[in-house]
Amino acid sequence: MSAARFNLRSSWSTRANTMPVTIGDITGAFEFANTGGDMGEFCAFVCKQTGKIYLQTDFPDTAELLDELPDDIHDEEKYVALPDKRELDLGKPLVLAFAGEYLPGDFDDVRYFFDKRGAYSKFKALLARRGAIDRWHAFEAKATEQALRDWCALNEIEIVG
Repeated sequence: MSAARFNLRSSWSTRANTMPVTIGDITGAFEFANTGGDMGEFCAFVCKQTGKIYLQTDFPDTAELLDELPDDIHDEEKYVALPDKRELDLGKPLVLAFAGEYLPGDFDDVRYFFDKRGAYSKFKALLARRGAIDRWHAFEAKATEQALRDWCALNEIEIVG
């Protein structure tokens, strides 16, 4: 990430002194932190003391949304960075679990997709052909919520809701 680091204000980043955190806040911050791509680098941090969520990016077109991060944002005793989806096995392992359960006849094809570039676009095309897009989104959302709840418990972040 470049030297210019920014915090985006949002409905979830304005929650000063409101520990514990809702699962919706954690999920929103997690989705933000996993935006990435060609738009720059995105991170989210949770203050362990207050539950306030800080969003950080080096994306240059966010001037009107910029906010200062605490000077000690990298103090792991006070703040914890939300993980990447791969750290929570929400990438290829989740896709393979879904394929094994809901698309067993396509499992080998899905596994093959994920050995090459462009895997998600091929997987989503397969989901469309099989009429399984909504089922995938529900499966992914449930797994993501559970993984985030587990991650919060591990990091001593109390979740409500």
